[in-house]
Amino acid sequence: MKKLSLFFTLLFAASTVFFSCNPSEELTTKQVPTEVLDNLVRLGFDVKDIAPMRFDEGYLVEGDIYLTDHDLSSMKTGKRVPVVEQYSTNNLVTGTPRNITVYISSSSYSATYLAAVDEMNNRFNALNLGLTFTRVTSASGATVSFSKLTKSQERQGILGSSGFPTSSGNPFNVIKMSSILESTYHLTVNGIATIMAHEMGHCIGFRHTDYYNRAISCGGSTSNEGAGSTGANLIPGTPSTATLSAKSWMLACTDGGDRPFNNDDKTALNYLY
Repeated sequence: MKKLSLFFTLLFAASTVFFSCNPSEELTTKQVPTEVLDNLVRLGFDVKDIAPMRFDEGYLVEGDIYLTDHDLSSMKTGKRVPVVEQYSTNNLVTGTPRNITVYISSSSYSATYLAAVDEMNNRFNALNLGLTFTRVTSASGATVSFSKLTKSQERQGILGSSGFPTSSGNPFNVIKMSSILESTYHLTVNGIATIMAHEMGHCIGFRHTDYYNRAISCGGSTSNEGAGSTGANLIPGTPSTATLSAKSWMLACTDGGDRPFNNDDKTALNYLY
């Protein structure tokens, strides 16, 4: 999300929008080695409109995707794909039916965040997918855990981050979330749940709905994130174009409001799981 304190340049990543997953536009590539930038371009990732940045033990790419040096070294050169709406990565969660246990610390996050996790889980579970989601009270053995961003990362405007499923078919196991979405950005339970569901969408293998043109939700000039070796595969039964008005939960940018799954989101989720 860009300059969330002024307006939401959406999510997921949006006419006034904010990146549901994205850092502020002040972020630069100064800490990212040239060879890493060159490799990201080769792999098909966008490094121009959303500058990569150092993040934990790796890099935050395209606003909310966490990649390590090992991830980058194991990827193959990416390729562009046709313009279509719903996309999945090459790696998906396997072993369905499968229950994904979700942990969020009550000592690190407010009751609003815990309620937002429950709302996120309810949205997925209402679809009767092969994946179910359950909030647990212990981090031990949890499939996906929420972790706080550092204050430094929050000051850079980062709202959340996650990654894609592993090659062994497990969901990405950590969602990092800002703890000031309620206090600073005044988001409600449903607004926070929308951002959480977006990040969980990445964890189970979804790319941004407007992957091929982030300007649809984020504004500005046309920007294609690139398929990369991660993949951006058309999900059958979804529309040929993405629109801001459809309010997909996986649009690259958000206005901070409530975006439950639309009919096309449901089609995509039911197709994959």
